[in-house]
Amino acid sequence: MRLARRLRQQSEPDITPSMLSALSTIERHGPLTLRELAAHERVQPPTVTATLARLESAGMVARETDLDDRRVSWVSLTPEGRRLVEANRSRKTEFLAKRLSRLEDNEREALARALPILEHLMEEER
Repeated sequence: MRLARRLRQQSEPDITPSMLSALSTIERHGPLTLRELAAHERVQPPTVTATLARLESAGMVARETDLDDRRVSWVSLTPEGRRLVEANRSRKTEFLAKRLSRLEDNEREALARALPILEHLMEEER
């Protein structure tokens, strides 16, 4: 939790963790409906609607109405949203790289051995 908190501190100051999470999810899973995004984020649709309204007004996402069902909107990243996600990821990677460089070889090797286990823990249940 401390590492997650430190990594969040590397984010842009004007973007909330929930906004960044939504942007990352949209980047990872492609254009999504509001319902799909809410399911990925494990929040209620009204929460996603509020987050997306802020992202849309900041020019980070674009909504497009579904041609077959006008009640459905598809959300995708704008170039500015993509740049923000990539810059955020780069800052976090740089932060981790600096921290990892301070470790002893045997400590880095222990982390490398733990990575597959950590990735397994993070897999979503199907």
